[in-house]
Amino acid sequence: MQIYRKQSLAETFQVYFDKRMIKILLLGAISGFPWVIIGSSLSLWLKEDGLSRSTIGWAGLIFAVYAFNYLWAPIIDRIRIPWLTKKVGHRRGWIITMQTVILISLVCWSLIDPTTNLALIISVGLIIAIASATQDITVDALRIEQIGENEGKSMQAGAAMAVVGWWTGYKLGGVVALNAAEFFQQAGFENYWQITFLVLGIIIIFCNIGLLFVNEPQPVDRAESQRQTDKMIEDKLGSSNILTSVIAWLTGTVIGPVISFFRKNGFNIAIAILGFVFLFKIGEAFLGRMSVIFYKEIGFTKSDIALYSKGLGWITTVIFTLLGGLFAIRSGVIKAMFVSGILMASTNLLFSFLAWSGKSELLFAIAVIFDDMAAAFATVAFVAFISMLVDRTYTATQYALLSSIGTAGRTTLAASSGALVDWLNGDWGVFFIITALMVIPSLIFLYMIKDKLKLND
Repeated sequence: MQIYRKQSLAETFQVYFDKRMIKILLLGAISGFPWVIIGSSLSLWLKEDGLSRSTIGWAGLIFAVYAFNYLWAPIIDRIRIPWLTKKVGHRRGWIITMQTVILISLVCWSLIDPTTNLALIISVGLIIAIASATQDITVDALRIEQIGENEGKSMQAGAAMAVVGWWTGYKLGGVVALNAAEFFQQAGFENYWQITFLVLGIIIIFCNIGLLFVNEPQPVDRAESQRQTDKMIEDKLGSSNILTSVIAWLTGTVIGPVISFFRKNGFNIAIAILGFVFLFKIGEAFLGRMSVIFYKEIGFTKSDIALYSKGLGWITTVIFTLLGGLFAIRSGVIKAMFVSGILMASTNLLFSFLAWSGKSELLFAIAVIFDDMAAAFATVAFVAFISMLVDRTYTATQYALLSSIGTAGRTTLAASSGALVDWLNGDWGVFFIITALMVIPSLIFLYMIKDKLKLND
């Protein structure tokens, strides 16, 4: 009889020293950075130009494109960018193309006044969101493909590093954006946000340079499996000609990933998975969408927000994401999901105390630290969970489908966050209590399916 010794915490932590984790960290940063641009930076830009909370909240509907990026994910799994794909690879070619679109959009924003061209501002923001959502499809696929299909522990560690990278791009990008805006404002520039967007464009350029150091695997099995699916569909059409080949390719590209997902899990479990994914982070999204507005209204400056919410928040996020990854590895991803859901709900209540007490740097720091701790645990567990569900034949499409459904809950419903605060007559305390209760339905879904899930572990 063989006796297995459970790894010590130090031995488990060794998985983070795999050189692949550094590359995954960079990919996460590339994915997280655009959220600074269309999230806190855009919100504060509109706020400081006199627009209402409701308008800012509804402007956040541009994030809804993340909820629908699975619609064009099959194309990204199959279509190759001319010339660029041959030079840098399929996945990296798509990422560089989308980064270039974002860079051009930032230059456009630097030339626009939001008070007279709000529709144009939102339109350019929508372009950034579409490019970012498209980029995320291939970033996530490239990240998953860095790790073997049955390396469950490495996949969970990779999820932790991806989250660290995402928050690094988001938090440190926010530090740069807010401090740059504050600097240019105090220097007397009326168009200080427009200049700030040019500074953010420089970061985009450095991200592209770093991307060239990320190796891109060239899996032949994926292409062969896709061809087999196309052939199966073509055979069922009963003939073989150019028309049926095109129909088979289109059907395999769009429908194949969905069929694979439902076949693997069964219809009922697949629907429950989608329900859980849709609902899990709604409360966090409501809080996140209005957090910068809340900080501003109770008296904190952009520098305060940069220090506590972005700088201090980044340190907290990095530490607890790595710990969250270890917790998921040692306790299992399902248990990690339950724990992180309860933590998210609990920490949202801290913002109620901050709202009722008024401006307090101590309470602000405490709320941000614990909220980022909970968000880190939740995000790493969530990323590991959906990463372990995907079929490698359709990595980009299935991951995009699951993550975009999660984004659908966060973006479409959270767009009403500003209207909810207005309906509550600015009662931020009650608002944060409501956000804490929003996690409960998702945990009910997870409890129903926890013993029936099929994960690649």
